[in-house]
Amino acid sequence: MKKLTVFMALIAALSLPSVEAANQEIRALFQPDSSQPNKNVFVNKTPNSGYCAQFPSECADNDTFSIRVPIRFESTRQITPGAPADVLSVKVPANWRTVAVINQATGESETVEVRISGIGSDYILSDTAAKLVGVTNDLEGHQRLWANSSWVYAPSPCQYSGVGAFTESSYRFFWKTPVEGWCAKVAAYRIPAMSFDTLDFAYELRTPDPLRMSSGVYTGSLSYTVGPGGDFQMGAMMVPNDGNLTLDFVLEVQHTLKVDLPPGGNRVSLEPEGGWQRWLNLGQKPTKVYRDQPFFISVSTRFKVWMECGESWGELGTTCNMKSLTSEKRAQFFTKLTLPSGITDSNGKDVTLRNLFHKGDWAIYQPGHYVDRKPGSLRFELLISSFHDVIQDGVGETFMGFVTVIWDSEV
Repeated sequence: MKKLTVFMALIAALSLPSVEAANQEIRALFQPDSSQPNKNVFVNKTPNSGYCAQFPSECADNDTFSIRVPIRFESTRQITPGAPADVLSVKVPANWRTVAVINQATGESETVEVRISGIGSDYILSDTAAKLVGVTNDLEGHQRLWANSSWVYAPSPCQYSGVGAFTESSYRFFWKTPVEGWCAKVAAYRIPAMSFDTLDFAYELRTPDPLRMSSGVYTGSLSYTVGPGGDFQMGAMMVPNDGNLTLDFVLEVQHTLKVDLPPGGNRVSLEPEGGWQRWLNLGQKPTKVYRDQPFFISVSTRFKVWMECGESWGELGTTCNMKSLTSEKRAQFFTKLTLPSGITDSNGKDVTLRNLFHKGDWAIYQPGHYVDRKPGSLRFELLISSFHDVIQDGVGETFMGFVTVIWDSEV
């Protein structure tokens, strides 16, 4: 964290059953976007593979992403037509599950939710579909091989995705899984052996509000079982070469906290309302002596603000001292903060002329959306009773003080 001392002013300080298991990283990123300040969401950064890579429009329409993992399923016996035990019942964890992700720097914990929204693969037959059925046309063979149509048509509760591709002995399919349940295909002919070559799955994420998260990298893992009786099942006789699938989540938060002063904004001269003439000409002591210093703030995260006095602390927890350049006289002054619309305090209230406190007694503020270079102000205002105690008619003096205002995103 940086600190700079200035004359009566502000400087910003920024403080973002197998012996193996398949692992797949799921990565998402939040960066504030000045062109879309109200879009407070993570963007998926995991490269699509499998279904969504081949048919991106299908996934874009449903805001889903897909992964292909090298898990292969092999049948342990022939598949007998009509046998209840040989129904190819496909099931995936389509219900929402939660996983804790931990900030690697701060230890803060957040919750991510994930559901599997689609499933697909290539089934590979031990012979051509046409020969297994006793026809000459490959497509007809795939269509007649199953009692409830070819695998492009998803059995309920799975849903049709519009995707299907075949060779003489293989068929690529993909089904949407809006709810969790068994999606069963029944063979109409004997199949000596078959396999599923890979495992494709689509997923949806629910991520935390990034504006309420600290900057940094959050990681966590969620494991699924694969195979008969597991989270991912392709049929009671279909055994995978990996019995476990682990999703490793990596959420990166890159926040912005930037405060800009106009040129010369680090030196401020305080004056009464209407100037000094009423006192000089009429002898009327001022009732308020202050100066508002504007600034521009860009912020996408909660932050805290406090002040450090350069000369010495005032008698109050919200004041600093300024000293006469020609005597030992001192006067106290406040530093008051006004933030732009869209940033509130911890109680959800707007921030207008809010007194800053000394270090250790800071206030925390929260943007409701990304605030991009919006105007705020600092008011430096004399505690008028202390000023009246030290001024004398006919005696001109110059008082000077220092204050450092610290902005810190490490809340």
